[in-house]
Amino acid sequence: MGVAYDRNNVFAKILRGEAPCTKVYEDEFAFAFENNRPAAPVHVLVVPKGEYVSAADFAASAPAELVVGFWRAVGRVASKLGLDGPGYRLVANHAADANQEVYHLHVHIIGGKKLASVSGPTTRPG
Repeated sequence: MGVAYDRNNVFAKILRGEAPCTKVYEDEFAFAFENNRPAAPVHVLVVPKGEYVSAADFAASAPAELVVGFWRAVGRVASKLGLDGPGYRLVANHAADANQEVYHLHVHIIGGKKLASVSGPTTRPG
């Protein structure tokens, strides 16, 4: 990966209570808070409790209990936000080309409106 974990990144500070946020959820595995630059009416970030730069780092290095607990927390947060019925998008950016801004794994839960497709055209030409 090439990027070392920075213990002073803003999400690490949020986890330690050193930076402000609007908390949505917390358990032993994860912490969720509102995005301060929302892309939709509902935009929450979920971070694991641990020092993981990216999804790849998390998958390779986190203990199985944390991986399972984190993804269950993501599901609980989406449900708590009332997004199970209408739907939502999960996004985890990885590295510079994907515009990852904070190098602490975080999953965006985005919803609250009809979202544009990320799959390209819905019909195939001729």
